[in-house]
Amino acid sequence: MVDQNIHIGEPKATLSMHPKKFALWLFIVSIVMLFAALTSAYIVKQADGNWLSFELPKIFILSTAIIMISSLTMHLSYLAAKRDSLGRIKWLLFITVVLGFLFLLTQYMSWSELVKENVFFVSNYASGSFIYIFTGVHGLHLISGIIFLLITFGKSLKAEVHSKNLVLIEMCMTYWHFLGGLWLYLYVFLLFNL
Repeated sequence: MVDQNIHIGEPKATLSMHPKKFALWLFIVSIVMLFAALTSAYIVKQADGNWLSFELPKIFILSTAIIMISSLTMHLSYLAAKRDSLGRIKWLLFITVVLGFLFLLTQYMSWSELVKENVFFVSNYASGSFIYIFTGVHGLHLISGIIFLLITFGKSLKAEVHSKNLVLIEMCMTYWHFLGGLWLYLYVFLLFNL
């Protein structure tokens, strides 16, 4: 005999994420693992001795300011998309792209400062090599972020970025914020471990 008082509950909601967002998070995790390995190798190599101490390029301060401002403009473009401010989305994305290129320029200029201090990629001291690797690998990821920004900017020109179509700009914002946070981590790490 079946008990009539048994209530079958509603099925529990499952956690879901857009497949492209999931892929982006997997990519971000792989970048985190890469830089965790690089900073760990830096600490191990530093403990070996034969370490050249030098000042970080002063332009890193400007680089940091630029990437933080670009993170703000990226976030403001996302908020503009949520409000369907199509003109603001375009301008803010454009400004973010320009700031991304300025960041890359300052990174290149930091390499020039390092060369003037006789700190080279290939030398007897690993400390200089690590600076070039950190900034170079981060720069490569930043180039991919700029490409992502340009794609998003192109879609915004066609009015394809708006409150009913936020996935692309959300992903772009997440990746750009991550790159800004990664740079902050690297800069602070180098300030305290050089």
